[in-house]
Amino acid sequence: MRVGPNEVLRLVLELAALLGAGLGASAIAGGGWPGILAGLVVAAVAALLWGLFRSPRARFPLPWPGRLLVEVAVMGAGAIGFAVAGQPVVAIVFGVLAVGSGSVNLVREERRARDR
Repeated sequence: MRVGPNEVLRLVLELAALLGAGLGASAIAGGGWPGILAGLVVAAVAALLWGLFRSPRARFPLPWPGRLLVEVAVMGAGAIGFAVAGQPVVAIVFGVLAVGSGSVNLVREERRARDR
């Protein structure tokens, strides 16, 4: 598998989505130990979903509508999480980058599948 700029950007966005989702959950839970626990649980669930269904080496590969649904859920949770945590500019920039990178990636995946 070739690793290009979009793949590097996607990795950064995936990690940022986990961070954003965790920060948002922590903010909603109110900080302290409940906030830390909520942030860790939400980030772990998002990572599990991504790893099982959306990563390049997904355990359960999905057709494109399923991949899109998981991607929107995880990346959306990241963007919403940043907004809830009081970082609206980060949420917007993250969301725009996630949509752009995800679109490029989905087209490439479908092209690769069609060429097989």
